[in-house]
Amino acid sequence: MITEDIIRLLNIFAPYKLNENDHSGLQIGSFKKRINKVLLALDITQDVLNEAIENGTDLIITHHPLFYESFNNINNDTAKGKLISSIVKNDISVYTAHSNLDISPGGINDKLAKLLNIKNPEIIKEMLVKKLYKIVVFVPSKHAEGLREVISKKGAGWIGNYSHCTFNVEGIGTFMPRENTNPYIGKKDKLEKVREVRIETIVTEDILDDVISTMIKKHPYEEVAYDIYPVINKTKVYGIGCIGNVQPTKLKDFARKVKKNLDCGNVKVYGKMDKTIESVAVCGGKGSDLINIVYDKGADAYITGDIRPEDAKKALDLGLNLIDANYYNTEKIILPVIKQFLESETNNLEISVSEFDNIAPFSII
Repeated sequence: MITEDIIRLLNIFAPYKLNENDHSGLQIGSFKKRINKVLLALDITQDVLNEAIENGTDLIITHHPLFYESFNNINNDTAKGKLISSIVKNDISVYTAHSNLDISPGGINDKLAKLLNIKNPEIIKEMLVKKLYKIVVFVPSKHAEGLREVISKKGAGWIGNYSHCTFNVEGIGTFMPRENTNPYIGKKDKLEKVREVRIETIVTEDILDDVISTMIKKHPYEEVAYDIYPVINKTKVYGIGCIGNVQPTKLKDFARKVKKNLDCGNVKVYGKMDKTIESVAVCGGKGSDLINIVYDKGADAYITGDIRPEDAKKALDLGLNLIDANYYNTEKIILPVIKQFLESETNNLEISVSEFDNIAPFSII
């Protein structure tokens, strides 16, 4: 397996096209490099790099970019320059999924909602809306499973957090090969009747051409019969954060749940500890900028990280309770999810989460 194969899989989980021009993608290395060992981390630090070198890692996948800004030189006398030079010297590739991982279905915020048992989660702030299309293709029954699999791997068939969503109906297809044809089944000027499956699935506009191209290549027929329909009753919405419902509970008890389920050393709680909460919002990372939107959506409590004092005061004035679980703790939860996804899609690829992402990079005294 080479780098671009792994990137293709990551683009199914967290499509690159969802990023907000924030330096996601391949930052160091080659798309053609052979990959045997992958290390997952939130950031590349010297400790993470040392771990990668010691373990013979070929590719480091991070959430936060190594490069946030453009630069004119690499100075080995600086910490960043030394880090970059060491990465290149040890032939390690670096790939980043940043904002695209934040807003992807099944990404950071969906995982937070799942860990905290938030029901019926909805997006807090819409960031991107994509058109949906329905693809219908007709294929001989014995080839249906293989065709479904390849288009699903290209990203077709996602509905919410469910992948491989298709509808299938068997029937009889008819055709008659004419001049200058080379039919997979049948003979020239003879009407053929073939048991076929009608496969229906859904796809977003950004991957439509790629899915169609892959489908045609995999299909056994010389001329593929397929239809594309615009879906006007629904669009694919991507956004930051989520809000939903929990069983009525006191703020202090829910804060304890956050501390336990996110494996935090501690959490900061702003608000009345005995207040009963039912509507809860979450946003991984630093989500202070969403406080007004969260309040307008009727949340009783908001869980995020690194809340600024002035934002905490604003929330309390609004009557919105806050739980600060730390920027790091609200994001580290996605690394095992990526590991599980890649392991389910690959064979003979060694994937690990950096041991330096198991604990926060600071101590509390």
